[in-house]
Formats: sequence, C-alpha cells, structure tokens
Amino acid sequence: MVLKIYNTLGREKEEFKPLEDERVSFYYCGPTVYSRQHIGNLRGAFCADSIRRSLEYLNYDVNFISNYTDVGHLTGDNEGDADLGEDRMEKGVKTEGLSPTEIADKYIKFYEDDTKELNILEPTTRCRATDYIQEMIDMVQVLIEKDFAYQTDSAIYFDISKAKNYTELSGQKLEDLKSGAGTGDVTDSQKKNTEDFAIWFFKMGVHENALQTWDSPWGEGFPGWHIECSAMAKKHLGDTIDIHMGGVEHISIHHSNEIAQSESANGVMFANYWIHNEHLGIDETKMSKSLGNVVYVDHLKEKNLNPLVLRFFFSQAHYRSKQNFTWEALESAKNGYEGLLNSLSNLGEIIGSVSEEFKNQFIEKLGDDFNIPQALALISEVLKSDLTNEDKLATILDFDEVLGLNLKENKDSNHGLDIKNLPQDIQDLFLERNLARENQNWAESDRIRDEIEAEGYLIKDSETQTQIFKK
Repeated sequence: MVLKIYNTLGREKEEFKPLEDERVSFYYCGPTVYSRQHIGNLRGAFCADSIRRSLEYLNYDVNFISNYTDVGHLTGDNEGDADLGEDRMEKGVKTEGLSPTEIADKYIKFYEDDTKELNILEPTTRCRATDYIQEMIDMVQVLIEKDFAYQTDSAIYFDISKAKNYTELSGQKLEDLKSGAGTGDVTDSQKKNTEDFAIWFFKMGVHENALQTWDSPWGEGFPGWHIECSAMAKKHLGDTIDIHMGGVEHISIHHSNEIAQSESANGVMFANYWIHNEHLGIDETKMSKSLGNVVYVDHLKEKNLNPLVLRFFFSQAHYRSKQNFTWEALESAKNGYEGLLNSLSNLGEIIGSVSEEFKNQFIEKLGDDFNIPQALALISEVLKSDLTNEDKLATILDFDEVLGLNLKENKDSNHGLDIKNLPQDIQDLFLERNLARENQNWAESDRIRDEIEAEGYLIKDSETQTQIFKK
C-alpha cells in the first residue's frame, strides 16, 4: 500500500516516506484557550484525529503532539497581521475578570470535554505554551546569534530577508504581500522590513501593561505566537518532523513564519509534509464569534443529539473540502448514524472475521490522502455484501478504529427515531399499525409495516415496544 498525502508545500499528492520506518512525528496546531471552541474549530481537531487514526490503522507508531496557546497570540492575525492588536488571553481576562491562568484552565477544560464527546483521541503530549518559555528564549537566542533576528526598542524581530524561500508554503510573491504587514500597533521605525515578525515582545508601548511577562536576556517581555510552535515541536519531535497540520488560515503567516524561524535556527527542513484542513461554514457563511452564528457541542446536547452525530457529519466531507453546517444537515446525519447503529444491531452479537477484500478497499481509501468519506461509504457495500452477519460486523467494527463512531458500544443502545419528527403520513401509518397490533390484526399490521418500509424506514418490534429507524 502506497500512502499519498496532499502536501501544501508542493501543492500535490506525494508518496509518504517517514523519517523513520513505521514511525510518524506529527504536530497539530491546537487552540488558543481564551474562549470556548465552536464546532468549526472542532472540525480541525476531528480532521487531525482522523488522520492520526488512519496512520495508526496503517501500522504506524504515531507521536502526536498538540499545543494550547495561552500567551502571545494577538488579535490582529484575523486581519492578516499576527503582530497587531491585544493578546487574546488578555482579551479573555477583560471579558471575564479572571486571571490568565484561570482563563486558560477554564477553556482547556471545555475543549477537552468537547473533544472527548467527539471521541477525539488524546495526543501523545499536550503542550501548554507557558510551560515552554525557556525553549522559546533559547530559540530566539540562536536566531540572534545566527543573524536571522535583530532587536529594536519594542521587540525582537525575525528578518524575513534572511529566510530561504519565505513564501514557498503560501505560493505568494513577497512583493505582493500586504503592505504594512507585521507593523502592528507599534510604529517601529527600527524595523528593517515591513513584513518582519516579532518573536519576542518587550513590556513597553502598547504592551506596557501586559499581564504575562518573563525575564529574558534582552529584557522583560513575552514570546510571539509563531515561536511557540517551533520551540515545542523541536522539544518533543526534533529539528525535522514528518507532518505538521493546521487550518488553511495559517498557511500564509503562522506556518510560513514557523518554517522560516525553525529552519533558520536548526539548519534543516522543519516539516516534510504540510497538511491543512478547510473551514466549516454555517448556512453558507463563515462561522465566527463576531458574527454571532457559532454552534457549540452543548447546543447539540440541548437538542438531545449525540455529539457522535456531529462526528458522523464531519466524516462525510474530505478534510481539504469546505463543509457547510445546517441543522437540517445534522438531522440527516442523525438519521444516517442511527440507521447504521440499527443495521449493526440486526447483525447480532457474534463478531466473526474481518473481510480481507473489504479491508484492502478501506486501506486504499485511506491511502488516497485520507479519504474518510469514501471509507465511510464502504460500510454500505459491506452491509449489502454476501458476507455472513458475523463477518459484516467484524469488518465494520474494524473500520471504526479509524471512523471513531463508537459503533460497538452504541449499536445496541439505539432507541430509534422520535415519531414526532417523522413526516405526518408516516406518523399516521405507525399509529395505525400499533392499533392493528393491539387488536391482534396481524395481517393488517404486516401490510402497514410493508408500506412504511417501502418509504425508506425500518420497523423493529420487541416485547415491550415498537421502534422505527431510517434505512
């Protein structure tokens, strides 16, 4: 099996060749923990989890590192300038009246609860940026000593004119970058290039009242956002890593800056494969706190929706494709997930042998740039096949190691569709059938069941209740 990954660096699918046989070093850019993560943010975590699960299914030993940014991420990166604006953690402090540590603790807890609900695996290591200040200082010092960085009165900047192929990841031309990028709120006449970015801010000017600062060889201050990931990746994965992943919004600034400073400091290629996931929209618009159209995992639970329905929904779009969220689409995903659970329940309890034929097809889908939607669709082919029920069950549960839908645990806990949410004609037929059964009119009961099932539903009777499922 040849695994091909779409590498943003070369803008094409490339055969995956890890640095070490059967081992993968994988860094994923995690959240800035100043506020609650909405489901658009969680889609990125799901995409990374699916890729990590796929690699493990393909027998790679994955060292998966993800970070929490709890200092240094300024608000300006929404405007294409990561040196602009206030620190996001301080924004959280102003909003809630808590300390930066309390803000971070609060939203890390929310995030970890939400990822657990979505059955997203724990990273090998989670890095909290404020625990790695010394590693960041060390890297800044190396960049200064190698003449890739310089100091002004306001900050220490990385000199992008010294970087090799600074825009290689983004594919932009340096001269076409936004005029004024990197200047931030501080008009720093000492900057050498407009696009130079800060790797260490001093406690002065707009940052004079910064709440989180540390001593350094150059003066009190705090790290720039970009240096954090470079330092933490180096600490846990080495100078060169196999895979670096994050959202597409990070390509032109954050990830380009990571490459520039890491490769300048370490003297080797930073990451061999760059993977970027697309955004989740809502009703064909951007999902964002500023627009007030965000959806949280709690909103699903308020509607009595299993959060794994959201995972099933996410699984229907490739990580490099944009996905549009609507409540109607999620209801459709709910029906699909519950229908799958019902199908598995009907296969019985005995788990047979995994079909090598279907397993090979599943591996083929994963090998094509982690095509989870096609891998998910393969379940229908298994259910329609002439395999025994026991082997169908074994094969689908094997696939779930990647899909992460907790099928084994949930297949017998499905309680069917809520009759009140069904079309009126189906509701009427369902009630008529129940009346026929109460009157022991079995012929009429069977006729109505056939009529309901012809409309794409499945009736399941037990001694205590009758349930209806979507086929």
